[in-house]
Amino acid sequence: MSQPEDLSITLTTAAEKSATGVSLGRDAWRRLRRNRMAMVCLGTLIAITALALFTPLLPLAPPDKHHTNLQYEPPKFSPLFERTYDFDWKSVEESQSRIAELEQKLASADKREANKITLEMENILLRPYRDAGYPTVGAISRWMIRVRSHVFGDINLASFAGRDEFGRDLLSRVFWGARISIVVGIVATLVSLLIGVTYGAVSGYVGGWLDEVMMRFVDILYSIPFIFVVIFIITVLSDEKIKSRLQDMGIDRITIFYFVVGAIYWLTMARVVRGQVISLRTEPFIESAKALGASQTRIIALHILPNLLSVVIVYLTLTIPRVMLFEAFLSFLGLGVEPPDVSWGLLANEGIKVITPVKIYWWLIVYPSLALGVTLYALNFLGDGLRDALDPRLASRRS
Repeated sequence: MSQPEDLSITLTTAAEKSATGVSLGRDAWRRLRRNRMAMVCLGTLIAITALALFTPLLPLAPPDKHHTNLQYEPPKFSPLFERTYDFDWKSVEESQSRIAELEQKLASADKREANKITLEMENILLRPYRDAGYPTVGAISRWMIRVRSHVFGDINLASFAGRDEFGRDLLSRVFWGARISIVVGIVATLVSLLIGVTYGAVSGYVGGWLDEVMMRFVDILYSIPFIFVVIFIITVLSDEKIKSRLQDMGIDRITIFYFVVGAIYWLTMARVVRGQVISLRTEPFIESAKALGASQTRIIALHILPNLLSVVIVYLTLTIPRVMLFEAFLSFLGLGVEPPDVSWGLLANEGIKVITPVKIYWWLIVYPSLALGVTLYALNFLGDGLRDALDPRLASRRS
């Protein structure tokens, strides 16, 4: 092949590559990477989430293990490790054999007897972990605890964050509290996302009298002081009879808490989505979809909602901090997370209770508040960076 032909092929290939373009996602990621603060906050959130997820694997003391002789011990950094971890493997083996016996009874039991046997099996399964000082943990967390016991043995980190009135390690409680605080923020926000996006998309696309009725309903809900509604619902669900019925159905208060909190944060999302849908429904690509005979459901799901992704992502990063603060507030009032489970709001509440004019145990307030503050700070700055990255016009105006 001659040299001019090689040159023409090279130029053609380069022209094709330059004409290929960049997807919206890659373009947004490229702009986000230029924002150093947003990237630092993203890395911080990834680190916090990873540490919370793998907390049972870390060489930490059990969060509910009492050491009354170490009451209100201040933070210490030497020695680095202690040999105070104790996990009864014999109890785990005994519980497994006992569960095998109950499974045989369960096969021939009636419905009422089966519920009792199932509850007894759950208590037997969790007893070794509760005796070791752990809250109620799922199957994956139990597996991680066993791996941690095999790997680190009786070694655990010293109490770098001090201890509380029962001698419990505050560092471990902060890590375990992150699991619930983050899950509450994510699950409740996803609930609000599902309700708000669906409600706002239908209202904005259909329009007419249905839009008027749906938005007036939102206005009515806005006038209700939801803080009192949530407190009332959680107080009613805390009644022993109702609580026992819910437990028989496998529903605990924290599960209800997720959905109740999520169900009150969808109003603003619905309004934001409605406004965006109204501006999109007259676009040419929507008219083309209608001309091709696409149904309203298909148009909303495949054409409108994907174009709302940037708005929804930004709003999510702003809603999660609000939900986490609300959970912290309710836990601070004693209406959120219940012991032996732990959250950052519950830790702050426990710290406030022991602050007196005589003695201030500062570490009981500083470390939970620091963990919550850093997380909320990172979420807010990441949301600001995502807003700039997903809106090229706003980014160009700021540059």
